[in-house]
Amino acid sequence: MDDRRIFESEDGAQRLHVGRIADEFFEGFDAVADLPTPAVSVFGSARVGEDHPAYVQARDVGRRFAEAGFVVVTGGGPGVMEAANRGAKEGNGLSVGFNIVLPHEQHSNPYLDIGLTFKHFYVRKTMFVKAAEGFVIFPGGFGTLDELFEALTLIQTGKILNFPVVLFDSDYWRGLTDWIRDQLLAEGMVSPEDERLLHVTDDPEDAVRVVVSCYRDRCAESPAEPVKADAQ
Repeated sequence: MDDRRIFESEDGAQRLHVGRIADEFFEGFDAVADLPTPAVSVFGSARVGEDHPAYVQARDVGRRFAEAGFVVVTGGGPGVMEAANRGAKEGNGLSVGFNIVLPHEQHSNPYLDIGLTFKHFYVRKTMFVKAAEGFVIFPGGFGTLDELFEALTLIQTGKILNFPVVLFDSDYWRGLTDWIRDQLLAEGMVSPEDERLLHVTDDPEDAVRVVVSCYRDRCAESPAEPVKADAQ
């Protein structure tokens, strides 16, 4: 049953659909539990090719994370996702893709060591958070923005541990960050600490450093405590 019809269906069909969603959650949690730690989730557009700057930079970032001992998790598709997975393979790291079933099927990229395809976006997004010690977000569209604001909302409301959210390419994100500062913050819709949840950079080394340093500092401060985000 399609998600858009769940509210139109009979009670029995709704229960069946909810059961299928639960099964998908369990499958995803099992997959994440089997991943070595630490890991980072990398997001960005599926619509860029190998010659696009975002592809080149995401490939570099993926390689650097792998060399730092991080698993690289993406949406498993083409574009920025492919680039980060490709870089992870080139850095001799573990490359993971959590793909999604779409009306016009999104193919998995050829650089995955582990791939899992979800039917429901909300299950898939939970797994990105559950797996990650940080997010690195490259230029992208609605899906990328959805993943960005989901993470910010969960951190802001204390539903997950505070982890780094890195926006890569300051020119691309400037309109958004200016709006957050000049509208949301200025009108009291968010707090100064909310604005500071975002780290903006144009440097692959800096993007990796922010996530890796936060993970290492957290481990050093609380070695007995879980360091992975606990999605609720």
